[in-house]
Amino acid sequence: MESSGARRRRRARPSRARPLLYTALAAVTAVGGTAAGTVYVGAQAHSGSGVVSSSASPSASGSATAGGKESVATVAQPAVDHDALLSAAMKSVDAEDGARVSVAVLDLESGESARCGDGAFDTASIVKVDILATLLLQAQDAGRQLTAAERSYATAMIENSDNASASALWEAIGGAGGLDAANERFGLTDTGGGDGALWGLTRTTAADQLTLLEQVFGNGSELGDASRAYLRGLMGQIAADQRWGVSAAADDGRWALKNGWLPRSTTGLWVVNSIGRVAVDGRGYLVAALSDGNSTKAKGVSLVEAAARAGVSVFTDDDVPTVSASG
Repeated sequence: MESSGARRRRRARPSRARPLLYTALAAVTAVGGTAAGTVYVGAQAHSGSGVVSSSASPSASGSATAGGKESVATVAQPAVDHDALLSAAMKSVDAEDGARVSVAVLDLESGESARCGDGAFDTASIVKVDILATLLLQAQDAGRQLTAAERSYATAMIENSDNASASALWEAIGGAGGLDAANERFGLTDTGGGDGALWGLTRTTAADQLTLLEQVFGNGSELGDASRAYLRGLMGQIAADQRWGVSAAADDGRWALKNGWLPRSTTGLWVVNSIGRVAVDGRGYLVAALSDGNSTKAKGVSLVEAAARAGVSVFTDDDVPTVSASG
């Protein structure tokens, strides 16, 4: 069971996982004879200009100039609109009337991402990853290792989703203030810690959870290698009865995750969330699937699992139609 209580609502974060647009036009000139060139822009994991590369290609078209020079211009192919693909894939995901779901996925190899669904959600127990990441960051800043008691709490909190351990570490990090300060450094912009002791009512978005997962599984993290390896290890040893959620998208049993589930006392409806890393055909993907308004926990589990599979399919299913960023 999770914590429950009233919580102020935060605004939904604007879309942060937008696909990159290939916007480069390149002209290559050569003196005499014929000249040809092709240009492409490499996709990056964040907004901004891409890396430009060129290579010879006999298929590029050219036009002669008055000075005897031939000018060759090639327009790069548009990027695939993964958000549009995910939106289309999510149409096959059944949700109950009144239920909401949001999913975000990152291909760790290419850096490309996709997101579908807006709005903020209560975290329930997925915030336990954030709590431990915050504790590890604070310990790094203080130049110390976790104590034996902290490690015991961390193991029970992540592997068994123990609430008493989470409450102890929530207090240790300074509650919402400590979590919010760490999240500012982690790059989470639309996540706010729960009031008082109500860590389970922290509010977040799927895009922010993807950012948090990048701190654990990606590169350029505020966390050191040892801290990241420790957190990844715990997420890879979840108790057997909690091995559901984003792991449904893995094809070989390779996953690391944390789930959260919470029946709201005010409505009787369930918050069910799942975040983590999965592998498909040996390739790694980060996935965050958040939901609320579920009539039962089981229906919420089915919903986030279907959303996770739909999200990963955008990058792995050859039958998914191509949708360019230009429409």
